Amino acid sequence: MNMAASTLHRRSLRLERVDSVAMDATVRHVDQLDSETLGAVYRAVSDGRPVTTAETDLEPGEVIVFTDYYRVERV
Repeated sequence: MNMAASTLHRRSLRLERVDSVAMDATVRHVDQLDSETLGAVYRAVSDGRPVTTAETDLEPGEVIVFTDYYRVERV
């Protein structure tokens, strides 16, 4: 794997639907997201594709409340 692909891979995030949320998890509702992050979350949920960290201010491990709970995971 070359350096650029490796860097991009580490900077990709996916949203994983979860049924429960840990008591110590950081939770944000979609209305708390800036417009760029909201757009990326919508695309990730509707298209099932990863997003880059450059598109969002999401952090791995936090939970986004949208139509369901989605935990941000590093790809």
